[in-house]
Amino acid sequence: MAPDIDHISRQIIQAATGMPRYIVALAGPPGAGKSYRSERLCTAINEQLPGQAGVVPMDGYHFDNAVLGEAQLPLKGAPHTFDVEGLRVDLERLRRADQPVAVPVFDRPLDLARAGGRLISLEQRIVIVEGNYLLLDRPVWRDLRSLFDWSLMLDVDDDVLAQRLVARWLAMGQDHTGAMERTHQKDMLNAQLVKTASFSPDQYWR
Repeated sequence: MAPDIDHISRQIIQAATGMPRYIVALAGPPGAGKSYRSERLCTAINEQLPGQAGVVPMDGYHFDNAVLGEAQLPLKGAPHTFDVEGLRVDLERLRRADQPVAVPVFDRPLDLARAGGRLISLEQRIVIVEGNYLLLDRPVWRDLRSLFDWSLMLDVDDDVLAQRLVARWLAMGQDHTGAMERTHQKDMLNAQLVKTASFSPDQYWR
């Protein structure tokens, strides 16, 4: 049986006992439900330890469209379109647990990151970092691995991912042709990279 939210939240709480900061990587391909699961997991932890958990979304480290430029914009969402060094520095600051850390958040409807969109306080000892490439075994990305205390990988079938991604693009105003193209010519390619080129997590989560 796949572990549920309550089971995983208890695992994390037990592992984080006595630690000033405990950082969890929640990785998975596009459409796997990382944002939804991370927020639910954060809520479950905070119900047991009020105010002690927070979420850092990797999507906040997207390069701005103006930085990517017209040639790279269609590839937005691929590993090279993220400020991974900025993410690493912020994870190191979170690891030190000596001051609050402001992190960016991604506004999907506006398609841009908002700097300082979220503050992780010292009281938030348990930090869930969610994103596609957190466990990617590629230069620079692999340097993140040592900054996580524990890692989860969402395990979702490709057909389910594709259905969710098409629905996401349609909800964002794409026509059917555009939604299918973005799903299969971009998102699903990134999904295969996550599935085939990531380090094994400490636990898979279906």
